Amino acid sequence: MATGGHILAVEDERSIRKLLRLYLDEAGYTVTEAADGAEALAKMRTGGIDLVLLDLMIPEIDGLEVCRRIRADHPSIPIIMLTARDDEASRVTGLEMGADDYVTKPFSPRELVARVKAVLRRVQGEQELTGPLRAGRVEMDPVSRTCRLDGDDVELTRLEFDLLAELAAHPNVVFTRERLLERVWGYQSGVGGKTVDVHVANLRRKLGKDLPIVAVRGVGYRLDPSVA
Repeated sequence: MATGGHILAVEDERSIRKLLRLYLDEAGYTVTEAADGAEALAKMRTGGIDLVLLDLMIPEIDGLEVCRRIRADHPSIPIIMLTARDDEASRVTGLEMGADDYVTKPFSPRELVARVKAVLRRVQGEQELTGPLRAGRVEMDPVSRTCRLDGDDVELTRLEFDLLAELAAHPNVVFTRERLLERVWGYQSGVGGKTVDVHVANLRRKLGKDLPIVAVRGVGYRLDPSVA
């Protein structure tokens, strides 16, 4: 009996879809399949999806556009991209559109299942922070998950909010990228350092270049509360 959640697996290669279903079924997840972008968006409209596994190279509507539309309509549903591309630009673009993670083909099915579990555990886990947080001119409310810059609402993705909240809750503490992956993303990853950098860049783009996140060269990031 599936108890782990409902996964939408978007992949045009039937053999890979079967492999995903096999391992996800075994892990206790319900799996809905989609072979192209149009079918994926149609399946999303039926509701009940907890996480999307999304191949970038799919027909009808490409994966990046599907990611953009899902994120616009379903901001709280996590997306893990599957890609055979070696170019970093595709992965960065997907992350900038709001994808939570990416896995490069060929991948280990067991590692992929572990990523799914980690992302869902983080999303479905309790929110530890309850009090308001500040980061320079930015105010955050972890309970309502709202963010304001100089009193004006700013829309952040779930991961952008969680990353900034983690840094703001521990001012002047230097976090390695690996530690941020563990605390914010819910796992450790040998390929994830760039993921953290992209999300920090997104925060600076949305909240201004004077956002008090300081890069510690060769280590990671800290929040400097002295920056107003």
